[in-house]
Amino acid sequence: MLKRLETDIFDQETASVEASSLEPTSSIAEDSSDRDASSWFDTDSQAFLISLMFHLVLIVGLAIVPVIMHFKPELLLVASPTAEHEVDEFKLVDQVAASDEMSVEVGANSDSRDVSMALSMAPVLADLSEIPSPTDHEPVKDAQFSINNTLEQPVGLVRNPIVVKGMTGVGESGVDGAVDRVTYEILRSMEESPTLVVWFFDQSGSLTRQRDDIRKRFDRIYEELGIVAQMREEQGKKLADEQLLTAVFAFGKQVHLLTPKPTADLSEITEAIDSIENDPDGIERVFSAVYAGIEKFKGYRSSRSGKGDARNVMFVIVTDERGDDVNGLDKTIGECVKYAIPVYVLGVPAPFGRDITFVKYVDPDPKFDQTPQWAEVDQGPESIFPERVRVGFRDNYFDEPVIDSGFGPYALSRLAYETGGIYFTIHPNRRVGSRVRREEVEAFASDIQYFFDPEVMAKYRPDYVTTAEYMKLVEKSPLRRVLINAARMPRADVLTDPTMRFIKREDAAFVNLLSEAQRAPARVEPALLQLTEVLKQGEQHRNNEVSARWIASFDLSLGTVMSHKVRAETYNLMLAKAKRGMKFEKEKNNTWVLRPANEISVGSKLEKEGQTAVQLLKDVAEKHKGTPWGLLAERELRNPIGWKWTEEYTDLNPPPPRNNNPPPNNNPPMPRDDQARMLAPPPPKRPVPKL
Repeated sequence: MLKRLETDIFDQETASVEASSLEPTSSIAEDSSDRDASSWFDTDSQAFLISLMFHLVLIVGLAIVPVIMHFKPELLLVASPTAEHEVDEFKLVDQVAASDEMSVEVGANSDSRDVSMALSMAPVLADLSEIPSPTDHEPVKDAQFSINNTLEQPVGLVRNPIVVKGMTGVGESGVDGAVDRVTYEILRSMEESPTLVVWFFDQSGSLTRQRDDIRKRFDRIYEELGIVAQMREEQGKKLADEQLLTAVFAFGKQVHLLTPKPTADLSEITEAIDSIENDPDGIERVFSAVYAGIEKFKGYRSSRSGKGDARNVMFVIVTDERGDDVNGLDKTIGECVKYAIPVYVLGVPAPFGRDITFVKYVDPDPKFDQTPQWAEVDQGPESIFPERVRVGFRDNYFDEPVIDSGFGPYALSRLAYETGGIYFTIHPNRRVGSRVRREEVEAFASDIQYFFDPEVMAKYRPDYVTTAEYMKLVEKSPLRRVLINAARMPRADVLTDPTMRFIKREDAAFVNLLSEAQRAPARVEPALLQLTEVLKQGEQHRNNEVSARWIASFDLSLGTVMSHKVRAETYNLMLAKAKRGMKFEKEKNNTWVLRPANEISVGSKLEKEGQTAVQLLKDVAEKHKGTPWGLLAERELRNPIGWKWTEEYTDLNPPPPRNNNPPPNNNPPMPRDDQARMLAPPPPKRPVPKL
């Protein structure tokens, strides 16, 4: 039953499928086309099309709005025709000249210290710098544009042009020449604008006479001012009232303003200078004084009203030291540059590669003993860090020659250089080409034995940059880095006054004498060897250095250290050679004498090093003649680098010396008049104050 029922159901389904397959296909196509046509025009499709069109229009409209709003006729351009002119034919350059000097500054005369070098130039001081639009152009004939926004007057931060670099190492033998040059600078400034000159006087006791000399020269300044005023009147012009104003500061441990307000009264100025008292503390806060002057008088540099009542301001510093507040140098320079205030320094020459010198001090009060005394003064060095190795002269300052560096102390020289001023190195015994002996040094002058031509020294100017910039330059140059590292090492001893005569009485005693003499070179050789190894690291980079100053310093340092090293090692080996036994050519002789010689006979390595050292020193002496490096190289070349043995005879039993002097007379005759022969008591003597 079940099987038959399943068969009937299957037959019915098969029949229905066959019947549907026999219907015509056209009816199927007509039904499908009717459904497609009706789907494009139903309600949903129409809503979609309307929404699409609306959003497209909205997007396009929003995109056009900014373009329409941006176009405003408030600021329009002026188009002016370009003048027709002939263009010269381009010519190729056959030769190009390049400078050997390395330029520290890059860009528009600026550096990384601050942005003051890029300040604007305008007679009106304002917080916002604005530049006027040009208004003197004629519009183009058919132009559709015109200018309708203009500025009547430029306003900025600095009135004067960008400060140019100044001068350092201008040598003078007295204050007269320096003051005359400063007077010229003052008069030139007055031709441009009314001027305020601020004087800063060091209160050191060693400047007593110099302050008096400068005070007397103020008459000359105002005399020149009168001449200029007369010439201007003859030309139909007239100087403004109080064209020159003067203010006076005194500085020591404290800073004092001696003129409550700038004055044109000569008597008031001289009285202020006469009132300066010596400061016994021996501290000179020169940069604090300059900064106080900026804060006090910077208002004279600007005119907010724009009516031209601003003044030029100049600073003049009178000192014989380097200053004890150098940490304020960078900030002081920045303010001076910002307000375009040049700084002129009437100072002293810095000793070459050293911190101190000794000044010949004579008590300024004639009531006290006038015997000269030597006082220590901080006057150097000329560079931010010492750039020469320290060799020899450990315990005796006066054995080492004190040499003029050609420039002033680094900090004050940089202050003058960066602000467009001048640093005058004043020394009354300045003589180029001859030695100045200690007995020739004038009172209150430093003990400097040799001076050099400023024109020759110009290309050896130190790097007047910040400490950070200086170290960057050092790190970029392997030679400079090596030299600075060597200069920072402790002072190395050299072979001085070695034993030269060795009497041979018997072999054992003779060997003991030689061994005792060998202790001297053994003591100095390690430090000299270490210095030599450090400096040799810079030899391969020497040709990459372009600064004459650094090349001279490196060659002199390496040549000097190597010569002392070879001299000590050769002396030691010559003594060792004598220990092994030497025979006298003459049987009578009994003494070996070691004499300096330019020959080295105890090793080819030392001979080669000696030749290298001598050649380095010769190059420095020839290529850097007339400089401190050349002078020191010449002195070093006078000492032979090697040794040789000679023989002599020494009398072992000399006769006693004869006494040809008669015995002293123990009973001198009595004076006829003791009262008449008595001398006046000497004046009291005061200790040297701290200078």
